[in-house]
Amino acid sequence: MNKHWLLPILSGIFIGTSYIPFPPWASLFCFVPLWLFWMQQTRLKEVIIGGMITSFVFTLIGFNWITYLLHEFAHLPWFFAGIGMLVYALVAHLFVPIAGGLWFWGKQKFNWSPSLSLGLLALITILSEANSFTLFDWNFGYSWYGANIPVYQWAEIIGFSGLSALTLLTNLPLYIAWQKRGQTCGKLIFASVIVGFILLNFGGLWLKNRLPQPDASFTTLLVQASTENSEKMAAELGESSREDILKRYMALTDQGIQAHKNLAIDFVLWPETAFPALLGDAFKADPYPMALAQFIRERQLPLITGAYSFEDTSRLITNSLFVLDKEGNIIQPHYSKTILLAFGEYIPGEQWFPGIRDWLPATGQFARGAGPTTLLTLNDYKMGAQICYEGLFPQFSRELAKLGAQFIVNTTNDSWYGTWQEPYQHLYMTLARGVEFRRPVIRVTNTGISTVSLASGGILEQSPIHKPWTGIYKVPYLKTPPTTFYQQWFWLMPILLWGALAVLLGFGICSRFKQK
Repeated sequence: MNKHWLLPILSGIFIGTSYIPFPPWASLFCFVPLWLFWMQQTRLKEVIIGGMITSFVFTLIGFNWITYLLHEFAHLPWFFAGIGMLVYALVAHLFVPIAGGLWFWGKQKFNWSPSLSLGLLALITILSEANSFTLFDWNFGYSWYGANIPVYQWAEIIGFSGLSALTLLTNLPLYIAWQKRGQTCGKLIFASVIVGFILLNFGGLWLKNRLPQPDASFTTLLVQASTENSEKMAAELGESSREDILKRYMALTDQGIQAHKNLAIDFVLWPETAFPALLGDAFKADPYPMALAQFIRERQLPLITGAYSFEDTSRLITNSLFVLDKEGNIIQPHYSKTILLAFGEYIPGEQWFPGIRDWLPATGQFARGAGPTTLLTLNDYKMGAQICYEGLFPQFSRELAKLGAQFIVNTTNDSWYGTWQEPYQHLYMTLARGVEFRRPVIRVTNTGISTVSLASGGILEQSPIHKPWTGIYKVPYLKTPPTTFYQQWFWLMPILLWGALAVLLGFGICSRFKQK
């Protein structure tokens, strides 16, 4: 291979091996090799190709679970699933070549000074990453949480997106330190970064220790049945599979109750679409809802469960979350998933081009819920509901926090993704919302990883993956959680970053006029 491209490849390796489940060992300097490469180029073509190489390499390393998804979900043979992975790696993270292209064009067009060019390179990279389109909305901040490095506690101030921006920004002084590595100033810059990072971690510990003490608690039983995809799909077509799945959840629930009979359980939690039939007031006389109500009534134990329901206006199925009291009665309102999974629960653009469905007949067609506009209630609990990857979007959880949610309930089905990377990535990206808004997150999944995170970010016992399991948790919480800085000043970091970009661009324009 031509040594010309080794620096972009190196950046790709650094980025890919610094994301969950790997520790963020190279996050603070992962873009330095690519930036060195870009600075050496005189043609836009090489800048774009270098960025494509970096994004291709880190996508192959950090997101190779897409291969398993294509095999399991789309039923592609492994060879074609591998081809699909290569195509995905080419297009999944185009923010890297786009950032390089924008920077190079601006440098050539406006003849920026070396220092201004470097500062704009860092900002354009950060803003391109923050505003890139991706189905799996990851960033460079989550890895600190995944590795349990205390700097992640700053997410209550700037969010994990802000941590991601600071992580990328730190590449700038380390780039300068590398360029000046033979000089005293280079060593001082490097030492300053190390000291600053250590101080931020001590600050993270201080943020954690200053949290108010919880004034209430509840005990919950999480049930993970590990239902395979083939069983769930069969349940959509046949009665026998539905009965088997429901009996499995009931049996596991009874096992969990018996194993902890000395504890007073406040409610049981089943995962996304665990109940294998339609649920709602319109279906309460159907056999499966009646069986569920009887099961609950006999045990006098409330249940929160994922289930399918029906939206009257559109006449479409919904992916919903229901609360049932100890008598088996549904407590309204229930919640229906709002942020649907593209090509899994809807086809993008179908409302304008209905004929697309003829090409993708197996794709789900779900109605959207009303969003985070109300809370689930049970006794005195105020619960913010999320279904699956709605937990990846901070603004969604912010709305729940503004409504007064005392804790977040997240139900998920990760059975499509295997056991290697995605379950861990999805876990930390979901629990991150609890750190940003300082609320416990109760997460129950079909195949793992089910667990509870506290307002401090601490994570309790984690379930095994792809194994039936029950776990009981006593969860402390605040009846009236305080508003975090991030919740109140949600748009501060984007404003600062875009403002800094405007200032630097303005400075460059003024400098050019002075030169003329």
